[in-house]
Amino acid sequence: MPDPQPDEPPEPVEPPPSAWAFGDPTAYDALDDLVAIGADLEPGTLLAAYRHGLFPMPSGTPGDPMYWFSPVRRGVLPLDGLVVSRSLRRSCRDHEVRVDTAFADVLSACGDPSRPQGWIDDDVRAAYLRLHELGWAHSVETWRDGELVGGLYGVAIGGLFAGESMFHRARDASKVALVGLVDRLRDEHAADRLLDVQWSTPHLASLGVVEVPRATYLARLRRALPLPRPARLVRTPAEVRE
Repeated sequence: MPDPQPDEPPEPVEPPPSAWAFGDPTAYDALDDLVAIGADLEPGTLLAAYRHGLFPMPSGTPGDPMYWFSPVRRGVLPLDGLVVSRSLRRSCRDHEVRVDTAFADVLSACGDPSRPQGWIDDDVRAAYLRLHELGWAHSVETWRDGELVGGLYGVAIGGLFAGESMFHRARDASKVALVGLVDRLRDEHAADRLLDVQWSTPHLASLGVVEVPRATYLARLRRALPLPRPARLVRTPAEVRE
């Protein structure tokens, strides 16, 4: 087997399978976003959850087990539906977008305890750092004058990108990262790729996020997972938007 090219990172490492089973996602409670409680945050468990349409979130009470959600109405961003205003286009020209050059810093910024409704605790942070080391979790970063001013992170499995959180320290910086992510997901498989944002909010809706029923999300997930990973998402050199 030929060695990878220098600018082509190795394939993600598949971890040992989870000791937990998430069951049939089509049989989850049709009225409740919370579908499971417990399990662990081992890499194999996290990947199994995403492949079943779930994602984890702590309850916020120390000592409580992990909560697992599969929203009845799922927020997704169609790759051809991103709304980019004139001011956001200007911001894109004023910033540099990079991938995976500061994953730990992005994760820490997203988990800043001073942020309202912060949910990224030490266990979650450690779990996603492990996923990043294995090649599954990625950061899309916004830089200006050599300073990290915004970004987002999420998990990429085949044609799924499951967005977890974003942050900004300058106007539009998180939006610029989102534009950069969408750019990198647009390829010959774009029609079947799935950009998951968990729940829609008024802010995300203004950027083009729509809600789909759980059954629709699961059907799209089944189409997305077998796709090849986006080549431009995993490139590590800094890239400047033109």
